[in-house]
Amino acid sequence: MPIKNRFAELQSEIAGWRKYLHTHPELGFDVENTAAYVSDRLRDFGVDEITPGVGRTGVVGVIRGKTDTSGRVVGLRADMDALPIHEATGLEYASQTPGKMHACGHDGHTAMLLGAAKYLAETRNFDGSVVLIFQPAEEGGGGGNEMVKDGLMDRWGVQEVYGMHNAPGLPVGSFATRSGALMASADQFDITVTGQGGHAAEPHSAIDTNLAAAHVLIALQSIVARNADPLAQLVVSVCTIQSETDSYNVIPQTAVLRGTVRALDQSVREMAAARLQRIAKATAEAYGCTAEIDYEWGYPVTVNHLDQTEFAADMAEAVAGSVTRDTAPIMPAEDFSYMLEARPGAYMFIGNGDGATVHHPEYDFNDEAIPAGCSWFAELVERRMPAA
Repeated sequence: MPIKNRFAELQSEIAGWRKYLHTHPELGFDVENTAAYVSDRLRDFGVDEITPGVGRTGVVGVIRGKTDTSGRVVGLRADMDALPIHEATGLEYASQTPGKMHACGHDGHTAMLLGAAKYLAETRNFDGSVVLIFQPAEEGGGGGNEMVKDGLMDRWGVQEVYGMHNAPGLPVGSFATRSGALMASADQFDITVTGQGGHAAEPHSAIDTNLAAAHVLIALQSIVARNADPLAQLVVSVCTIQSETDSYNVIPQTAVLRGTVRALDQSVREMAAARLQRIAKATAEAYGCTAEIDYEWGYPVTVNHLDQTEFAADMAEAVAGSVTRDTAPIMPAEDFSYMLEARPGAYMFIGNGDGATVHHPEYDFNDEAIPAGCSWFAELVERRMPAA
């Protein structure tokens, strides 16, 4: 496997950065210490420009090649935030902050991009500029969108953008991607059903909100079963049902259903949103209640661009010897989608080997994947912007 020798030499150092980040997780946009750590490393490497505070707490670094006759600019992105999970790994470098954990591997993503930055700043064997994007708040905060809105692409002239996520279950250091829709959109909803509270022993004197809410939940399943094309991927999940009382003998005045809608196609996404609102209101009314819906449009579909995906896959094949180019799309979401809406690019999965899946309290990023991930980032730059 043609892993760059420099990354084999740097692996233990890069793993050390990763373990430091793992020990000190931060959430959402509150990643000031992580951002400072990233900035300090970039400064140590001799990166030409370092700009903190992009998209609130993101960091952007710029490395210029030996020459710039082409005017090309390639962006590379890693996410920095952790999850509100209590770690159960028992590792010596486990989180020192109870209730916060790098359970999705963003510590590994950040470390791999730092490793690539160190190498690229040392060698500068390319013609153009590479923009290093360290993003906050991927886990539900929309940090990618905030960086785009803060002028990420225009301020640094980014022409193409690439990102990567570890994939438990895939062999360590292997790669997989696909052109088109790779990851789903992610919307969320609150449905507040209001009836008439009363004594449980006299249901005829009340309007049973829980009964109406239960039928709303069941009726929503018809969106996937009967409204969506059977070949279209769509998820409508009610994840929480909560009434205003925990009593054994009170019919509540209100009940709230919360959940998510996931789709791989924008038209399917819009259909599901419209049907959800109509079904919830009509079903609640059929049981004498009302339903108010708060529908929040979240991350869009992550759509890889054809030419950039083929190039990214070629670079993965150069590193690993082979690559899966038609991996099945998945229903989790990713706010790299905002960057792919702003510029052409591609998102890649890198194998994390066997072990706990992401968002699990026993998950840990596999440091054996570091040389392959760093090499992929570096190959993207050197071959997209070959030295003049």
